[in-house]
Amino acid sequence: MNSNPFQTIAIGVAFSPNLKANLYEAARLSGFFNSKLVLIHVGEPSEEKKSKINEILEPFIKEGISTELLFRAGDPVEIILACVIEKKVDLLILGALQRENFLKYYVGSIARKITRKALCSVLLHINPSIERIPCKHIVVNGLKDERTQDAIAAAFYMGHALQSEQLTIVEEISQEEIAVKVDDDKSLRRATLMKEKLRRREDYRIKEILETIPEEHKKNMYIKTQPIFGKRGYSIGHYAKVVRADLLVMNAPGKIGFWDRFFPHDIEHILTELPTDVLIIQ
Repeated sequence: MNSNPFQTIAIGVAFSPNLKANLYEAARLSGFFNSKLVLIHVGEPSEEKKSKINEILEPFIKEGISTELLFRAGDPVEIILACVIEKKVDLLILGALQRENFLKYYVGSIARKITRKALCSVLLHINPSIERIPCKHIVVNGLKDERTQDAIAAAFYMGHALQSEQLTIVEEISQEEIAVKVDDDKSLRRATLMKEKLRRREDYRIKEILETIPEEHKKNMYIKTQPIFGKRGYSIGHYAKVVRADLLVMNAPGKIGFWDRFFPHDIEHILTELPTDVLIIQ
């Protein structure tokens, strides 16, 4: 992974009540990552719209962030996906919606389609804010997968750039790996030994990945590994919610039929009830 995996950031611009908060979140990230910010509005251009966006972003433009504003008419999903390819976007920011009056967030139908099809990483924001809310604790998936190393590297890059205090790598271990029926003390000991063996295996694998992370990105950050036995996707989402993580980083799915296996059992739960902001690494 590049030292800066997010050189170009994009956000879909809708003139909603959250417009200023959404633009502030995207502009702040652009500043933290020293990235170009691409603003995509699905609709016809107008001087009024341009003035409104430029007025909101003026403080960040004065600080030196680079921006590009695109106006495109058409289907929102197709337009945003096309712009991601055209502008070689590395990170697309999408907003999540609050479900009714409860503090549960889910990805709307348009954002869900974009999340599944985007050829770049996607950041799902559940509560955009004009005032910055510090990202103190990041939880990242440590699942045994060829994309996990990139996800962990991106999580450390984010943590370093955002000055996070803690990063927890969650090693999700499927219960099916413990093929022991517990019905007496002997089988309980056997299951316990099997769990400990799996923990050591996962810890060793994660340790090897950590050795590839730049020391600068690990500096001044408490790093923790946490094995979890349970259903993949659901377990890490629940863990991130319980520990009140500020950001959950997950692998993107593979290209060959992985979405079919991944949905609706794993990430679908997270997308339906987001435990916190979620970053899906492509």
